Amino acid sequence: MATFTLTDGWTCGPFRGPFAAIGGPADDAAVSLPHDAMRGLERSPDVPARGAAAYHPGAAVSYRRRLDVPAAWADRVVRLEVQGAFRHAQVFVNDQLAGSRAEGYARFWVDLTPFLVEGANELRIETRAGEDSRWYSGAGLHRPVVLHVDPLIHVAPDGVRVTTLGVDAGVAAVEVAVTVANAGHRTATTRVESAIDAPDGAGLDADSSPVTLAPGAVTTVRHRYHLVDAALWSADSPALHVATVSLDSDASPEVDPDPRIVPFGIRTVTVDPRRGLRINGESVLLRGACIHHDNGPLGGAAFPRAEERRIALLKEAGFNAIRTAHNPASPAMLDACDRLGMLVMDEAFDMWTRGKTTMDYSLDFPRWWREDLDALVAKDYNHPSVIMYSIGNEIVEVGTPHGAALNRELAEHVRALDPTRPVTNGINVALAVLDEVATNAGLNEGMANPDQPFNALSASESATRRIEESAAALDVIGLNYADSRYALDAELHPHRVLVGSETFPAQIGTLWPLVEEHPHVIGDFTWTGWDYLGEVGIGAVAYAEDKPELVGLEREYPYLTAWCGDLDLTGWRRPVSFYREIVFGLRTEPCIAVRRPSRAAHTVALATPWAWSDTVSSWTWRGFEGAAVAVEVYADADEVVLELDGVEVGRTPVGERMPRVADLDIEYRPGTLVAVALRGGAEVGRTSLVTAAEPALTASADRTALAAGVRDLAYVAIELRDAAGVLVMDADVPVTVTVDGAGTLAGMCSANPSTEERFTDAAWDTFDGRALAVIEAGEPGEIVVTATAPGMEPARVVLAVR
Repeated sequence: MATFTLTDGWTCGPFRGPFAAIGGPADDAAVSLPHDAMRGLERSPDVPARGAAAYHPGAAVSYRRRLDVPAAWADRVVRLEVQGAFRHAQVFVNDQLAGSRAEGYARFWVDLTPFLVEGANELRIETRAGEDSRWYSGAGLHRPVVLHVDPLIHVAPDGVRVTTLGVDAGVAAVEVAVTVANAGHRTATTRVESAIDAPDGAGLDADSSPVTLAPGAVTTVRHRYHLVDAALWSADSPALHVATVSLDSDASPEVDPDPRIVPFGIRTVTVDPRRGLRINGESVLLRGACIHHDNGPLGGAAFPRAEERRIALLKEAGFNAIRTAHNPASPAMLDACDRLGMLVMDEAFDMWTRGKTTMDYSLDFPRWWREDLDALVAKDYNHPSVIMYSIGNEIVEVGTPHGAALNRELAEHVRALDPTRPVTNGINVALAVLDEVATNAGLNEGMANPDQPFNALSASESATRRIEESAAALDVIGLNYADSRYALDAELHPHRVLVGSETFPAQIGTLWPLVEEHPHVIGDFTWTGWDYLGEVGIGAVAYAEDKPELVGLEREYPYLTAWCGDLDLTGWRRPVSFYREIVFGLRTEPCIAVRRPSRAAHTVALATPWAWSDTVSSWTWRGFEGAAVAVEVYADADEVVLELDGVEVGRTPVGERMPRVADLDIEYRPGTLVAVALRGGAEVGRTSLVTAAEPALTASADRTALAAGVRDLAYVAIELRDAAGVLVMDADVPVTVTVDGAGTLAGMCSANPSTEERFTDAAWDTFDGRALAVIEAGEPGEIVVTATAPGMEPARVVLAVR
């Protein structure tokens, strides 16, 4: 098998029907994949999708590429692997339709063999996106496209599956199943050979067996291994073995001579209501983050390095699991999760038969859901990081008889494809019974609860009855915003296993103790771990003085992001992230967050349940000397003392307003602010904030050595810091970035949730003292990145491309 990642050589332009050729040739732009065709379009408050799409318009585009076919391919099978095309993709070869797919996140295969001719061919892929998503989807070929050229006798696509059958007394039983196809016209016999290597590269075992295939036949060969003291894969120790599979090509040139290399992990996954989730027999609580698929300034494009960086930073922030909301993860993201040790709930759909937006997947679901679940499992099977499949998110119809029957059908389809992983569904219980609210007084009373109306409704008798059938078909019941069912279901349904599949970020202080208390609740997934494009402003604190406009829960143009992530769009940890880490028991050092003094006199008009307080971890507030400021200290303690330059300025109990939160009002004076956490009068931790001196412009890269030819990335943080390195968050300036040498500026942003700045621009204002430039490597050489700002010395960073 020869594979070619078709990264370069593409052009992209607006969709043009056959009659458009009368107007002359298309003026398309050269692009490289992965590519988001929506990212650079003009935003407007009047676009149909409004804030859901971050005020981006829809996009119907055509990608074109020349494909040269040598004579040697005459006896080959040529397939195209499209890892993600948003949306309604059609693949044409020489103007002939070769394949299509409706879903924008599904990986799919297209057989090009019947349409190719020797010499030059035109490959064209058309996609259409608009009013079909509740968040920013991006558009076009947002994930890689790979060409596969196979001899007639070959391992089928996704034809190697490695399964851990069990681990007992230090012996791991592992099966390597190889699906072999004969696309020729003669019966052939070959040998299937497989070998297992340890994480350190040492050979562990190998096997070989003959297989005979009639013309057109597809069959499976299985090798079973029993490995002694093999390293097990887990989030804490992500040990990856390698299976190498090949066919004996000595007997015939029609047999594929190239090996398949498949990384895999040896691990088991079980769930039960008494011991919860166990991986390799060890109990694990899921410290989870829901995440959308976009990569901030890169839009929806799934660059492997961008996916890896997100997973690494989420893990550093204390998460051990992600939920891919609400669509299948890219192969690159799963590769990163395998390497770094991040558990994955991979989700298939945001809707089934009942639409949530005008032109969404509900129109395609009846035709495509089986193929899309097939694609999900085929993609995920060898990834040890994937521990659970989710068949949906907040599916409206799960509370109806027909919806429950469909839920069971989907769950059984997934189990038939892969019986080794649990199946879940993120059920918004309140949504499933909203149709009864108008006619049921008890439900109306529940909805009238001013604190948690959906949570109260989720615990109602009606909700219990309506979701019973759907819940019974699942291995793990996902509950969105319904922690009121945790204790209730332990009593009513003692055989159920639950997970908080989506929860409000500010409630983790009360939610996590519930997870720890109830063994049948296996974890919590906050909305969200990382800020994202679209659903704009749902987590932003709205002040009356700003005259905010709301469209549903979303905010007015030019809001760009949801502003509800533990990490902002640049990957910077917000105060809620440190609070969560303390609640998880992973951090003993307290955290200080200060409400912005410039907003002290303003009136909060709206703070949704997805919002955190309008705070930053800074003690630099020039112009507010002598003003009263509100300070929040997050600590696993019973009392907090604040000291300013060694003098006590405040003392208060922890937990009066929120668990593990102390609130203090003190006078702002420059200096060193220290928070001391006390338990029983004894110090258990301390932290400090220091007032910054005059800022200078700085630039620092997350990595300075990049690989050539693979669209590798470096993330350059452009920050305002003083000589001691203290971040200056109250003095934002316009910054311009230039890139010289062997690289280009792939995108730029700040964390500002409301801005008209464009990701394709090289000039942004810093926000809370920071901006971010994403640099893409080109050919081998040196890259010089220079940041400039008015009245400041330039900042430079040098990167090497090898």
